[in-house]
Amino acid sequence: MSSADAVSRETAWLQAYDVNDGLPGLLKTNGGPFDVVQAYVPRTGAQRQSRLYVTRPNLRVESFGFNRKIDHHMFLLRLYWPQSSSSGQAESVQQDFDDAVALVVQRISGLFGDKTHGARFLSVAEDPSSIDVQFADPEQSMQARSELTATITYRADDKDYTS
Repeated sequence: MSSADAVSRETAWLQAYDVNDGLPGLLKTNGGPFDVVQAYVPRTGAQRQSRLYVTRPNLRVESFGFNRKIDHHMFLLRLYWPQSSSSGQAESVQQDFDDAVALVVQRISGLFGDKTHGARFLSVAEDPSSIDVQFADPEQSMQARSELTATITYRADDKDYTS
């Protein structure tokens, strides 16, 4: 593991689906609400598709002890929800987006008793109050881009290491 692959590891968790674990799939191919779940924001995003991009705006390396370190990652998910994703009525589009965001938060929260995202990290979103969802003003985003947007931020910690 390297701090450089943290975004890819988290994306793999968000794309994963196991019918037996009780967590929702996020990709439409797994019964979820998103057409796209990918690492990093592309230069030009797909239009008229529900999209979730995983980014990392912050990495903090904490030193402790004599030569021990731990990497703290802040993840920023960017969500885009097209107005054409449901019946087209503004209210139902917003409700569908709320439902999709709830599934993302459930997936981030992980399995009961396991906050490692399948052993990809030491811990992810260990404190549920640390998952922060910010919705853009729906009136402005629907007029400007014909889609709703939101961001979700949370922290993940890697296993400590010797340097």
